[in-house]
Amino acid sequence: MLGSGEKVAMIVAMLVMLVGTGAGIEGRDPVLHRVGGGQNTWEPGLNFTDWSSHEQFYVGDWLFFGFDKTQYNVLEVNETSYDKCIETNFITNITKGGRDVFNLTEAKPYYFICGRGYCFNGMKVAVNVTEAPTPPPTPSKDLSKKGSSSRLVGGVSRRTILLSLLAATFLFCS
Repeated sequence: MLGSGEKVAMIVAMLVMLVGTGAGIEGRDPVLHRVGGGQNTWEPGLNFTDWSSHEQFYVGDWLFFGFDKTQYNVLEVNETSYDKCIETNFITNITKGGRDVFNLTEAKPYYFICGRGYCFNGMKVAVNVTEAPTPPPTPSKDLSKKGSSSRLVGGVSRRTILLSLLAATFLFCS
């Protein structure tokens, strides 16, 4: 019989496998967008509006803010606060350590500013997030032909196999 720590480890391992393989779901991989275009570019003097206009943001993508946390911060705000550089009543303070990421989880506009007066110097960025385009349909595949889809094992999708393994883990570990 497995101990509770071993059960948790096994479940986590299965979930990592599911996420790591994409669970057999085809589509686009999330993109990490470095705000401003570089490693530590959340700072005054950059045109973040210009930068964001050359990027395409999709649900599931990430924003990376690199900055000196002793000088700057990153606040998610609403459109009015963005336009007027109002740093009170922000939605989320995503500042953690100066190398901070933010997951774009919904198709909508997101607004970020730097407080401490820096927003008035242009330290703000708006990103418009959309749903990722649907991949074109693939032609039906004859599994008897050589070189059939690697997403199938013996005619069963990897997703089905992984979900079955996850269910078995819960059954045998409880």
